[in-house]
Amino acid sequence: MSYRYIINIGCEKFKEFTLNIKNIFSENQQTIHKARNELKIFNFEQEELVVKSFKKPNLLNRLIYSYFRSSKAKKSYDNSIIIGDFTPKPVSYIEYFSYGLIEQSYFISQRFDYDFTIREPLIKPDFENKEEIFKAFANFSFKLHDRGIFHKDFSPGNILVKVLENGYEFKIVDINRMKFMPLSLEKRLKNFSKLWAKNEDMKIIAQEYAKLMNEDEEKCIDLAIRFSQKHKDRINMKKRLRGIEVVD
Repeated sequence: MSYRYIINIGCEKFKEFTLNIKNIFSENQQTIHKARNELKIFNFEQEELVVKSFKKPNLLNRLIYSYFRSSKAKKSYDNSIIIGDFTPKPVSYIEYFSYGLIEQSYFISQRFDYDFTIREPLIKPDFENKEEIFKAFANFSFKLHDRGIFHKDFSPGNILVKVLENGYEFKIVDINRMKFMPLSLEKRLKNFSKLWAKNEDMKIIAQEYAKLMNEDEEKCIDLAIRFSQKHKDRINMKKRLRGIEVVD
């Protein structure tokens, strides 16, 4: 089995860790998320790392990721290099091949010691300092969008929040699906739709965002809520068709 990899500048001490990640990953029991892909935490060289193991692609995608498009691990690494401090620091990625086709891939980054995701203040009515958090999040999102960064899965679990003495620090994860382009006002506000936010919470975010954009506040609030409701309606329709109970 062959492989290819890249180690980030300044992360050379993690080369052996990266090259042995298949065995190291299988032996580690500290899973923090497991669905299509699996995430585990590792302590190495007095640093905490998060390793994401991507599910083996089907045969068609193995061919595509081997010869025509970057794998999800490579995209995660490349995107993290592009967006810099908006995401935890990338360490490396590695891809394993069998008979010329990709088999497995891993993306390794430093662990961001966050306190909660944006999901918690969105779903808990009595969450402390909700309004302050949402305004800080609007500011973070504005900076992200102003850099032409559009996270295609800008959902609550992918937005990490750390409490600081003088505010909040945000990081985005699950970044293999990104677009880089100048963003219109509508595109920016549509990016909030996957938050599944209540209208009153979306109003706080959109109002603060409008101030940063020097745009009409009512217009931004209306657009953001309409995009949010449209997304909810689409997902709820899919759930109804599958016989799943919906949540408005």
